[in-house]
Amino acid sequence: MNVRRVRDIEYQLLPGSPRKTTDIVIERNGVVAVRPPAGYTPEQVDAVVESKRLWIYRNLAEWKDLNASAVVREWVNGETFLYLGRAYRLSLVSDQDFALQLKEGRFCLSRSVIEQGGTKVAKQAFESYFIDKGMQRFKERVTYFAPKVSVIVANIKVKEMGYRWASCGKSGQLNFHWKCMMAPLRIIDYIVVHELCHFHHRDHTDAFWNEVDKVMPDYRERKEWLRKHGASLAV
Repeated sequence: MNVRRVRDIEYQLLPGSPRKTTDIVIERNGVVAVRPPAGYTPEQVDAVVESKRLWIYRNLAEWKDLNASAVVREWVNGETFLYLGRAYRLSLVSDQDFALQLKEGRFCLSRSVIEQGGTKVAKQAFESYFIDKGMQRFKERVTYFAPKVSVIVANIKVKEMGYRWASCGKSGQLNFHWKCMMAPLRIIDYIVVHELCHFHHRDHTDAFWNEVDKVMPDYRERKEWLRKHGASLAV
C-alpha cells in the first residue's frame, strides 16, 4: 500500500488510470483514496491533493457524522437485524436444526450458537445465511440487468469485502459484500447496475454515470440512500 501525506491529510495512492483527471474518494472506512491519471508522479498527485484539501476536509467531516450513528447490536431476544431493508427481531431458540433461519417474521438463532461459540460464531451464522440468500438474489438481478447494460458476466461471488460494497473484476467476475442483503431491494439493484456499468468504465467519470443513468434514471436517490444509511448495515 502506497500511503502518502499532504499536510495533515494521509491518503492512499492507487495505480494510475487511463482517465485524464484525478479521482479522489473517501472510502467506507474513512480512507482517502486517490487514483491519478497514468504517468503522474507522486509529487504531482500531492499537488492535486493540496488543491482539493478543503473538499477532502469537508467530506471527511461528513463521513464522521454519518458513521457516528453506526449500529452496535446485542445478541439478545428482541434485538433487531436488517434483511432486504426490513427489521426483524431476534429469537434465541433451543429446538432448531439450523444455526439461523428466518421464520414467522423473526430471525431464529439456535441458542447453542451463542452458548458454545459466542458472538463471533453468531455473526458467522448471519454471514453464511446472507451469502446463501445473496447468491440467489444477485444471480437473479444480474441476469435481469446485464442485457440492459450490454455486458456478459462470467461469475458472481458473495463474500466478506471489508469496506467495499462490491467490485468488478477484469475477468468478468462480480463480487458483492454479503451485507448488501441488509439493504432494500432498490438499493441492491443500484449496486448491481453500478458494478455492471464498470465493465464499460472502470472509474467514476461522467461517462460512467451516464451509463448508470441510462438504466436507472433515479440512481442519485439510491446512491444517496446508501451514503446516508450504509453505516447501519451491520451485524
